[in-house]
Amino acid sequence: MTKRLQQLNQWLSKIIGSEDYQLQPASGDASFRRYFRLTHNNETYIVMDAPRAQEDCSPFIDVAERLFAVNINVPKIIEKDLKQGFLLLSDLGNEQYLDHLTEESADKLYQDAMRALFCMQQQTDTNGLPPYDEKLLLQEMELFRHWLLEKHIGLDLSGENQAMLDEVFKLLLDESLAQPRVFVHRDYHSRNIMINGSGFDPGNPGVLDFQDAVCGPFTYDLVSLLKDCYIKWPGQQIRGWAHNFFEKIAENHPDIDEEKFMRWFDLMGVQRHLKASGIFARLCHRDGKSGYLADIPRTLSYIVDLNGEYPELRGLIELIQGISIAEANKLCEP
Repeated sequence: MTKRLQQLNQWLSKIIGSEDYQLQPASGDASFRRYFRLTHNNETYIVMDAPRAQEDCSPFIDVAERLFAVNINVPKIIEKDLKQGFLLLSDLGNEQYLDHLTEESADKLYQDAMRALFCMQQQTDTNGLPPYDEKLLLQEMELFRHWLLEKHIGLDLSGENQAMLDEVFKLLLDESLAQPRVFVHRDYHSRNIMINGSGFDPGNPGVLDFQDAVCGPFTYDLVSLLKDCYIKWPGQQIRGWAHNFFEKIAENHPDIDEEKFMRWFDLMGVQRHLKASGIFARLCHRDGKSGYLADIPRTLSYIVDLNGEYPELRGLIELIQGISIAEANKLCEP
């Protein structure tokens, strides 16, 4: 048993008042956090282990309280030790959306998830949340250039391609900053949304991994949900769901027509998928987690799907198409 695990068990024994419990790994994470499922007296709980040197539990607690206040189904914080980086949470189960999404179930599940998203955007207090500003948006897009193109693929980008990327990043930045600002989860996808979380009605899915929330563009989480890096649906189906969401928000944004909304949705997707593909490459090379590399082709395919719709993206799409042909095998190797 590692020293860290010993510390965790000492903390749990103290707050439970017993050593009569079982602790099993619950899930991994793309960060330094680890999760365990604790069973005691036929009840289950989730334990978050977030080493203080690498992670700060405070944002998780802050955002959880904001979301719980508006009836979003998030884990309840039962006990906390910020000094050591331990949290004891209610258990929302292990039934991820990703494991339940089928052609038959997708409409219902996405409608439920969009209803929760609408509530988050309309009701969650954003005072004091970090802004999704120019610095952060650009920093995310640079992950694509550095970690995927240069580090993982090994491309020596020409001056022309460097200038093209700068121009595309500026376009995406301007389109992002032009949007209304709302609560943004930042990772609202099928691995972080749970089926039938405990204590809530079946139509109110469990929501996890919200600690990086910001105040930012209102299409971002919709893109995360509908243009998911881990599962993909036909373009027409995605646009139909996006249209349904637009109809929900249109009353609150009478100055925004659907054409503008869909442009923002598509271009916000480009920003997110550049970021995500860069993160997947970084997880491999910096953190030794190569499992995400297999998701890069799907992630980049959403950008290629826009070929012909946005002339401003032609250079980027051609660059990605070149990668997918010349480096297809490498994308799935550490």
